[in-house]
Amino acid sequence: MIWINFLHLYQPANSESSAIKEALDKSYLRLVRLLEEHDNLKMTANISGCLLERLFEMGKHDFIARVSSLIEKGKLEIVGSASYHALLPLIPEDEVIKQIKENEDILRRFFGDDFKLSGFFSPEMAYSSALAKIIQGLGYKWIILDGISAGEKEDGASAGPFIDKASGLKIIFRSSEFSRAYPPDLLSQILRGDSQAPSNIIISATDAELYGLRHEDPTAELELIVKNSQVNTMTISEFVDSFGEGQMKTINLRSSSWESEERDIKNGEAFNLWQGKNNSIHKQIWRLAYFALSLEDKYRDDAGYSWYIWHLRRGLASCTFWWASAHDFAADFGPYAWNPDIVERGIGDLIRSIRSITSPLSRKEKLKAEKYYLNIKKALWREHWKHHWPVSTNNSI
Repeated sequence: MIWINFLHLYQPANSESSAIKEALDKSYLRLVRLLEEHDNLKMTANISGCLLERLFEMGKHDFIARVSSLIEKGKLEIVGSASYHALLPLIPEDEVIKQIKENEDILRRFFGDDFKLSGFFSPEMAYSSALAKIIQGLGYKWIILDGISAGEKEDGASAGPFIDKASGLKIIFRSSEFSRAYPPDLLSQILRGDSQAPSNIIISATDAELYGLRHEDPTAELELIVKNSQVNTMTISEFVDSFGEGQMKTINLRSSSWESEERDIKNGEAFNLWQGKNNSIHKQIWRLAYFALSLEDKYRDDAGYSWYIWHLRRGLASCTFWWASAHDFAADFGPYAWNPDIVERGIGDLIRSIRSITSPLSRKEKLKAEKYYLNIKKALWREHWKHHWPVSTNNSI
């Protein structure tokens, strides 16, 4: 059996340092240690640029050096992405390109000027044909997606890589069955003969935090799997390169994410967790976000421009919108996606981006933005106290 494991390492740039340290201690270090200890173990990963910068600021230089060493040895393949984890199909093309290039700059700063990138991870595996064309135009060769983007259940590597008709990118589909569970548990069941493998090649793709932070794995199934001689591993690029172009089928893809449901796509809401048609809070956040984006060209020469950009990119992170979706992910090792504190951090960065502009000409725009901001806060907390805060049955409280 060949296991191709893709890991997504990301924490929002405006996260508390304690949250980043917890992910590092419980998940990231565990994965790095396993790669160091097992000569034949290989993985592919996205490490968001904003996370690398936070880790560096926190003094986690040894961790970054260990990752760099694994890259040099060919044991860890790193892919491109967006520097601050924006939901790329929903932001303007020029901002998409800037975030992708900024992420490349951050990776090369930490891992060397000759650092090469072949694959791409779109935050939340968000796909649109327009985005795919941008990614291909920036020199990337392949992108990993969930099978729902093809309108059918593609089981990881069962048919090898595909080619996106819209962009020419090579497409790798993760196995939804393995990726929506804890992959080592399912692999263990197959190796014990308790279940049958859908293919001799399994491609899983999950948040790296699943390996320790979100799933404790008390029986150390991950460690048992990587020690098992029946399981071989390879990077995604190695898998892609093992196929000739003539072996790859060209397919049409649909706008989707790795959390899309069929009903959402059919209703034209592939990205409803970030921009729900009936989510009034989403609408208000995007109004503020698009307004902030619209000011870039006008104030490019402003003394506060660098701070404007710094806050803008932090505020555009997908988390700002996802945590206002109120979706229940309990079945997929996930939380109830409602957290007004996290949303407040995001809109706080969006309003600070506009506050950072120093020109007196921005006064009317600032007042307009402040109104948007206050309306979001009002709606956010009204919704929270009305629906989402658990009601106590103890009358003495």
